[in-house]
Order: sequence, then structure tokens, then C-alpha cells
Amino acid sequence: MADKVKARAEALRLFEANAVKSAPVPLDRIARAAGTIVQYAPFDGELSGMAFIKNGQAMIGVNSLHAPTRKRFTLAHELGHVILHRHVLETEGVHVDKGILRRDTLASQGTDDREIEANNFAAELLIPEPLLAATLDGRTLDLEDDEAVQALAKRFNVSASALVYRIQRS
Repeated sequence: MADKVKARAEALRLFEANAVKSAPVPLDRIARAAGTIVQYAPFDGELSGMAFIKNGQAMIGVNSLHAPTRKRFTLAHELGHVILHRHVLETEGVHVDKGILRRDTLASQGTDDREIEANNFAAELLIPEPLLAATLDGRTLDLEDDEAVQALAKRFNVSASALVYRIQRS
């Protein structure tokens, strides 16, 4: 079973360790601080990103052809795999993601625990609870108000779907 609580806690730990004070969260800096090399390159098709360990060095590849907000989610998601599933990467090799915010049968049934954990990690790292709470300042966000959702998503430099995903899992 996916450990969503642990995934979110690890993301918050990284957020706090890097003393982030405002949105958007500086993902590249956080990845570097976590000892991970990030490379952007054009990948074929729907390949979003990959994570692997080479000679003990964690590496993440992100599809440079994707939209900026998708690249950010991909980086956060792959960093989740590095932080949460390093032992798996060390034994199984390269982890490749073709669809990050998965809506396929496997993810919707909750049977792909590592993907669920990486998605929860990414959502929390991109939109950490302390920054979200400070930004909302006691207000609630009406998820039916497209303008408000878009404005908040822009502030965190994430897609509207990533923001909604994060808020629905609070």
C-alpha cells in the first residue's frame, strides 16, 4: 500500500531543509542540494522523465520539449523516486515515466504504489502546506472558480490540474 503520508513528509523535509520562503519552489536548487544531477533533453513521444543511479550518483532526466509546468511536475516526481525509492533504483536500474499525473487504470485503482507516492511527494514539494496556507491566509479555494485556480497555479508555477490534485489530497 502506498505510504502517502511518508511521501508528503519527505517532501516537506526537503522544503524545510532548503529554507524556501516563497513560491514557486526552486526545484533545481533543491535537487542539487539533495545530491541529484538534473538534465533536460528532448525525449521522444510521451516520455516525461526518468530517474536512475549511476555509480552511486542520482540522476534525473526531464523532457525539455514539454510545457514548463509539466517539466516542473516531472522533476518533482522523479526527485520523489530518488528520495523515496532509491533502493529500487539501485537494484532495478532506470525508472522511466511516460505519464506523470497518471489517470490510467493502475493509478486510479491505487495499485501502483511507487507512482502514487511519487505523485504525492511532487504535489507536496511543488505546493508545500506552509506556503499554501500562507498564500490562502485562512481562505478556502473554490475549485470551481477557474480564474482563482489559474491564479494560484500561476503563483506556484504549476498546472491547474497539479494544483487541484494537491488540494484534493490535503
